[in-house]
Amino acid sequence: MRRVAIIASASGNGKTTLGRALAKRIGVRFIELDALVHGPSWTETPDNELRARLEPILAEDGWVVDGSYTSKIGRLVLDAADTIVWLDLPTRVWLWRLLGRTHRRVSGREQLWNDNKETWSTALWGRESLFSYALTQQPRRRREYPVRYAGYPLVRLRSPREVERWMAEVH
Repeated sequence: MRRVAIIASASGNGKTTLGRALAKRIGVRFIELDALVHGPSWTETPDNELRARLEPILAEDGWVVDGSYTSKIGRLVLDAADTIVWLDLPTRVWLWRLLGRTHRRVSGREQLWNDNKETWSTALWGRESLFSYALTQQPRRRREYPVRYAGYPLVRLRSPREVERWMAEVH
């Protein structure tokens, strides 16, 4: 396991946290796709530019990538991975994590990728609400992912305990 894509059913499942820990454990580079996708003032990187930035990284011997952005770049990351880890934690777990993370980021005015900042209005309301996106995507992904990723080397982790056990086995 040297080229790992981490996907999730919803935001707040712990892709970034797991990705960083896994990359450190197996001694490879960690790539957070959000940092490549969200430019200054939340400007989205054009698909062709994102592909051009990712292709040399994905050609490397080892990496852990947090996210897949299949709507932007298709299966580029997934097809290059030797392992796909699907974090599919219960809503009661990720929703509280997402709320805590959002509170920390908003109240602390935490700078994210390219000097972007989250706000309560973008997290809770509107067309691009982080919470409504997560709540609507989770059931859809739970239905679609088993079919979409059939034939891929997929590890589905459904609880924090399963994540801990899996990580304990990684060398």
